[in-house]
Amino acid sequence: MNNMNMPKIPLGEWVDSLVQWVTVAFAGFFTLLTNSIEGLLNIIVDVLSVGPPIVLIIFLALLVTYTSRWPLGIFTLVSLLLIDNLGYWESSIQTLAIVLLSGLITIIIGIPIGIWCAKRKTVQNIVTPILDFMQTMPAFVYLIPSILFFGIGVVPGIIASFIFAIAPTIRMTNLGIQEVPKDLIEAADAFGSSSSQKLFKVQLPLAMPTIMAGVNQSIMLALSMVVTASLVGAPGLGADVYRAVSQIDVGKGFEAGLSIVFIAIILDRITQNLRNPAYKHVLKPRLAFSILAVLVIGTAIALAILKGNTTSAPEDENSIGAQTDYEIIGIEPGAGLMALTSKAMEDYGLDQWNLFEGSSAAMVAELKKSYDAEKPIIVTGWSPHWMFASYKLKYLDDPKGSFGGAEDIHTLVRKGLDKDAPGAYTILDQFSWEPSDLEAVMVDITGGLKAGEAAEKWIKANPDKVAKWTNGAQAANGESINLVFVAWDTEIASTNVIGKVLEQHGYNVTLTQVEVGPMFAGVANGSSDAMVGAWLPTTHAEYFNTYKNDLVDLGKNLHGTKNGLVVPEYVDIDSIEDLQ
Repeated sequence: MNNMNMPKIPLGEWVDSLVQWVTVAFAGFFTLLTNSIEGLLNIIVDVLSVGPPIVLIIFLALLVTYTSRWPLGIFTLVSLLLIDNLGYWESSIQTLAIVLLSGLITIIIGIPIGIWCAKRKTVQNIVTPILDFMQTMPAFVYLIPSILFFGIGVVPGIIASFIFAIAPTIRMTNLGIQEVPKDLIEAADAFGSSSSQKLFKVQLPLAMPTIMAGVNQSIMLALSMVVTASLVGAPGLGADVYRAVSQIDVGKGFEAGLSIVFIAIILDRITQNLRNPAYKHVLKPRLAFSILAVLVIGTAIALAILKGNTTSAPEDENSIGAQTDYEIIGIEPGAGLMALTSKAMEDYGLDQWNLFEGSSAAMVAELKKSYDAEKPIIVTGWSPHWMFASYKLKYLDDPKGSFGGAEDIHTLVRKGLDKDAPGAYTILDQFSWEPSDLEAVMVDITGGLKAGEAAEKWIKANPDKVAKWTNGAQAANGESINLVFVAWDTEIASTNVIGKVLEQHGYNVTLTQVEVGPMFAGVANGSSDAMVGAWLPTTHAEYFNTYKNDLVDLGKNLHGTKNGLVVPEYVDIDSIEDLQ
């Protein structure tokens, strides 16, 4: 019910049902599209990676010099050499390939739609509000159905980038054609020109500056999506930035961000001056771009031939590696579990396997998709987690102990909280529950209840446990308490529960969602009062050791957590050693 006491329109449920139907009905199409996009992306990456980095650096420097004069050519040379020196060359290649492919798809689809809009007023009236919707809808929203349609990895990132970036190309193509002077159209008609002749010989040439401005903006928008795309496993500089944010590594964040800036400037200058190169008097544009096309296409063909001639040992199609494409689906790049998984892969010699970075939500979405289809999948997992109640899953045995033993979840507070808010300090100090309690809240949240509602439901059902937490705690009178947490299902549940208890005790509670690094830093520097989601001694050890002198550890609030690699029960392996 809402504030007007009217039943809520189940819009979200309708959208969920539609997405589920589309996922099943068009599964074959999505698989074909995924394979096609991945194939094109691999070709672009292979072409850009031919030879040592200096080859592409010199090539791009010459291209920028030709289009935008020698000072920018020197800037390109220096900036790309700096990127290579800082160790971000491979990430830059991935990012450049993603942006180029997103831009190519945008041009192929966007320009024809823009032409259609210019030719048909009805089409324009239909497309315009759709473009308004696409441009104003938060880009993160596009990632949700993209994961279900295309799985985790680079493809949903490219699709989301394409949707977010295509609008300027369509709008500017439409505008450019409509702004062609009518007297020129009338002159073309007077000479008996057909519709296609008018379009290709009059309208498009005159509209090209406007169209290229739209293409330029679309490429810049696609580049702005690289960090967002990293949430679903897209590689490149975006993942480096996301990792730096999670770990509060200012230096690496600046380096990766600066690399993105350099690539943005280079692409911007090339696309701005593509129609009117600075040195066109030295080398005609048609000849220059013909040479460029021959080099790119020739390199792609040569690489394809070389790959075709390369023979490899036959692989057992029934092996777990072949069935999962040697992929382990991970979570946020800054999570301690990801570091543990990397260590486990090294300990067990899993050199063929790839650990996909993304987010907890993306991992669960990929798990659900594979589980519903009964396909093998390997994910990074931890318990307590609601997915163990929703799906039949099992941990892979870890005979080498790479993931460590059982962990505890600790409560950490800022220094001075015991004096500033003694009641809150007492409640937080006495806060303790069992994994089954936490899982009950998570299951309710997954079932459709809001986090706050699920917390209130659990509190009402467990008054005795809550009474132990609040025993002897001084009542508050509206004092503010800021609880900080990460967007893990466990921390969402626990933070909402303790937050509701503090509210019932008279505190004005604010819940702030951040990444792991900022969570620890916020409590340590006093900008946040407390957190109830510190996994120790393993998962969050690095962050705790960094800030332990600037915060207070109130001890464990939950015992018996576990980390490891998780598979559905129908997958016929039992140990990490089975992946070797």
